[in-house]
Amino acid sequence: MLYQVHLQDLIPEDNYYRLLDKAIDFRFLYKATQDYYGDEGQESIDPVVFFKICLVGYLNNINSDRKLIEYCSNCLDVRLFIRYDIDEKLPWHSTISRTRQLYGEEVFMELFKKVLSLCVEKGMVRGKRQAVDSAFIKANASMDSLVEKEVLADVAYYAQELNDNSEYKVSQTRKKLVDQHHDWKTEAYKDMPKGSTKGDRKDENGNLIRPKYVSNHTHYSPTDPDAKVSVKPGKARQLNYFGQLAVDDANHVITGACADFADKRDSQCLEQIVELTKENLEENNLELGEVLADAGYSSGEALKYLNDNHINAWMPNFGQYVPEREGFVLHKEENYYQCTKEGGNQAKLLFKGEKTDPRGYTKRTYRSSESDCKKCPLREQCCGMKTNFKKIDDSIHKELYDKMHQKLTQNPEYAKRMVKVRSKTVEPVLGTLINFLNMKRVNTRGIQQANKHVLMAAMTYNLKKYLKFIAKKQKSQAQVVSINQGKVNTSLKVTFLKLKQTFSSLLF
Repeated sequence: MLYQVHLQDLIPEDNYYRLLDKAIDFRFLYKATQDYYGDEGQESIDPVVFFKICLVGYLNNINSDRKLIEYCSNCLDVRLFIRYDIDEKLPWHSTISRTRQLYGEEVFMELFKKVLSLCVEKGMVRGKRQAVDSAFIKANASMDSLVEKEVLADVAYYAQELNDNSEYKVSQTRKKLVDQHHDWKTEAYKDMPKGSTKGDRKDENGNLIRPKYVSNHTHYSPTDPDAKVSVKPGKARQLNYFGQLAVDDANHVITGACADFADKRDSQCLEQIVELTKENLEENNLELGEVLADAGYSSGEALKYLNDNHINAWMPNFGQYVPEREGFVLHKEENYYQCTKEGGNQAKLLFKGEKTDPRGYTKRTYRSSESDCKKCPLREQCCGMKTNFKKIDDSIHKELYDKMHQKLTQNPEYAKRMVKVRSKTVEPVLGTLINFLNMKRVNTRGIQQANKHVLMAAMTYNLKKYLKFIAKKQKSQAQVVSINQGKVNTSLKVTFLKLKQTFSSLLF
């Protein structure tokens, strides 16, 4: 017996994937991917089918390509969405993996920008405020895969570094400094509970909290060399990537997304995410207004970038910043500090030059002479038991820190409101991406593949926002039409009653 079955008849009109298929036309992907296909050889997967299958994976929080193909095969609405009939076999899961590696980052970025432009056309993005934040993304590599870098003598290292510039070798001096730091950690944390190789102490995700200290300076993963060791308080060390997001505060649409190395600080990633967001907004005829970020993005280089590009940012200074030195006054024109403590010798701390500390921070050094402080009655509490001079170190970007501090303190109410706006704008978006849209873990390897992963997750989030927004708009328009129809019906009833009363009065 033969049965005539059509998927269109089995899937309701208001099915999510049917609405999604009507909302965006994916045919522009043919032009975006034409350079990756030739005229000869075996026919490959349709690029529209590939991106639709990937989109289904992010919508349903499926991280495995094998599980994703199984899910698509079992769902009738997904088959209708990707234009595969009931009796057609879906592509092999390895085809999805190879095609993902084949396409460049610009294809994924073009898809992200296409969805962003749809949101802009509907008035969902205004560009006035962009909240920036980051999150670690688990890499597809285990901590057990870490191996120690080859240690070379200093002379041999610098000579060989000029030839191959390898990331998998470290100098003897660097190795010694890192070992000293780890020895200090071992001594400082010796009374704290330690993890065990037997696995008796794990974090909330089941990862072993290791007592052994490893560093990106001395170890790397041959499985995924781009993945870096990173840690958050209360969690185990693991190999991660760094996901950066910029979110518009109007309707929480993501305006910029990228992946970076996890051994960087937030402040080192600020320029990249702001430039990316600025470019995306300008392509849609919008201007970047204010940038909202937490104190982790604060650094001298970040403030210099914002100041040079005239970007209005609300960003608290990092914790070590000191607006004023108690008991000392800075004379900016003469460039020296003056002691103002009562009972002191009123010593002058002259500028001695700029120096770079072991952590890489360049600072200005101010120091007094020993003759001024040696016989001062406040020497011990000011300089120390054995030191006969006072030294003060300032960042070379202190003027920029002071400018941001003055901006925040002059308008404290607005600054507090910006802190709340930032937290309620970008943090829920990050939580949704990590817990529900497959951004928690990368199933590929390499920084480029991680960037594609972040772009796809951000695009999926914006697409869901877009569908929800247009559904509300259509519903509200339908309500307005029904209200107007009700008004018309009511006016007709009133007119009819008046005519009836007039007729009755004439009749009687």
